[in-house]
Amino acid sequence: MMLAMGAACLWLIAANLIAMLPSRDQHWRAAYGLIAVGIPVLGWLTWVAGPFLGMAFLAAGASLLRWPLVHLWRRIRSNT
Repeated sequence: MMLAMGAACLWLIAANLIAMLPSRDQHWRAAYGLIAVGIPVLGWLTWVAGPFLGMAFLAAGASLLRWPLVHLWRRIRSNT
């Protein structure tokens, strides 16, 4: 359990550090990389530590990656 929580905390720290760096493409490439790494970490953490901690990590990740979620929501709503 400690290893999964450590990986999740490391992901959160990396996401915050990436957000502080300047970027020409407004961090979209970094967001795609964070999503690709974050989904397996979320699954691993949920599997090992339970759904409550998994949902807390999901909420923390969604607060960091809110613009990709906003654009995904807009795309879903425009297709219906």
